[in-house]
Amino acid sequence: MTAELSPQLRKGVVEYCVLGLISTRPMYGWELADQLQTAGLISSIGTLYPVLSRLRERGDITMTELQQGPGPARKYYVPTKTGAQRLSTFRADWGQLVHQINLIVGEE
Repeated sequence: MTAELSPQLRKGVVEYCVLGLISTRPMYGWELADQLQTAGLISSIGTLYPVLSRLRERGDITMTELQQGPGPARKYYVPTKTGAQRLSTFRADWGQLVHQINLIVGEE
């Protein structure tokens, strides 16, 4: 990916990546950020929280606080039924999109 295209592509899919990660199990912000940073999808934990806010405002995720030992409670995120449906639709659309793009750019 080029430097010009890469941030736009990442921004377009990071919400779905969050939904994909939390569809396997509830996760807290630091854990999500670590996985997304490792994958090169976000630059820092600070870029994750606006994404989580958008997903919550849209009704795609919910957040619960759980106390585990000493220290502050952690905020765990889980997809709502709407979020799970949105992820399912994205998964179907993504495969078709990748196929069409590969046809256009000559990869298939």
